[in-house]
Amino acid sequence: MARQLRFTGTDSKVDGCPALHTDEGTGEIIVQGTPVTDPEDLAQLQHFGSDDAAVSVPRELLVNWGPKEMERVPEMVDRDTFRRLFTTFEHTAWRLETRRGYASDRQDPDFQAFLATGSSPCDPAEPWFLNIKNQTDAGKTVGRVRIADSPPTTEQRFLLDYARHNAAVGEDIRYLWREDADQATLPAEDFWIFDSRIVALLHFDDSDTMLDIELITEPAQVVRYAIVRDAAMHHAVPYDRFAAQVAATE
Repeated sequence: MARQLRFTGTDSKVDGCPALHTDEGTGEIIVQGTPVTDPEDLAQLQHFGSDDAAVSVPRELLVNWGPKEMERVPEMVDRDTFRRLFTTFEHTAWRLETRRGYASDRQDPDFQAFLATGSSPCDPAEPWFLNIKNQTDAGKTVGRVRIADSPPTTEQRFLLDYARHNAAVGEDIRYLWREDADQATLPAEDFWIFDSRIVALLHFDDSDTMLDIELITEPAQVVRYAIVRDAAMHHAVPYDRFAAQVAATE
């Protein structure tokens, strides 16, 4: 089915090219300009797919006729798209965990084993561990900071015990007491940040079930989450030191 395109504007005074059009159905912006075809030019473009096309337009076209809405339109992605980020990131993947528990953990057989024995088992052949080991062996950095209550909830104790399995494949697992997180004004948001340019904001319901995943790429917003990451890493301590702190309070 053909798109319904609306002419947005042009800075051309003669033939109407270059120009912008808006897809009335999706809100996408169609950029009309001079194709970039030189192989050496194309080789410099990052994240350029085999089916992509590049065009060149004057900067003033985007300044004068690009979208000016102040309200950001959320971009929701499915689980498969989210999972691909863990194989395609180039340098760093980092998470902030702020909830008192996660429904996915409570449904995990390893959690039930922890309740029964006080120790969490681990299958090193799980896809998550295999992928993270491949990424960290390639020199990439994967880490997270978990915020814990005092005393930690059962779910938080499970994750604290499980952290040794994450660390075994190269993850940098750190912890922060919730009181200290509040003093550092960290937000009560769960998110991953990839390569300091993509944020995957995780939305949960009141039963700790993840509902959807929102991707954020707007630079100012990504910088805000990068600042949160830096603050969390500054105040957090390695999981084994935190485990010793928890044991000392019991």
